Amino acid sequence: MDRTARAALERHWHASDAGDFAAEHDIYHEDATLDYPQSGERIRGRHNIRESRYVQPSKKRFAVRRIIGSGDLWITEFVLTYDDMPSYVVSIMEFRDGLVAHETQYFAGGFEPGASRAHLVERIA
Repeated sequence: MDRTARAALERHWHASDAGDFAAEHDIYHEDATLDYPQSGERIRGRHNIRESRYVQPSKKRFAVRRIIGSGDLWITEFVLTYDDMPSYVVSIMEFRDGLVAHETQYFAGGFEPGASRAHLVERIA
């Protein structure tokens, strides 16, 4: 099960980056929900999830940093770049019967480290 879910996620994120909307949304149940807590949005149904992404006009790129999980709960950390502006994203996917039934995505912009801790940090890409 875990290898199957990981492979499905890898196909999903690869298709997302390639702009292959059909393959990108094969991972979702017909009645899946997608939540964006920061904007207060919930999108119901695979068709509507796909359509919401299709009509988004920005050029998008996806760079997966890591995928972790097991069973029915999987988390992907990635950088989503819209028109050359990166956002750091965490996607939490809950599977049911081998397909995603619920996804929540959290977005964050980049920021400079605080001056008070600058001497304690190393920069990562």
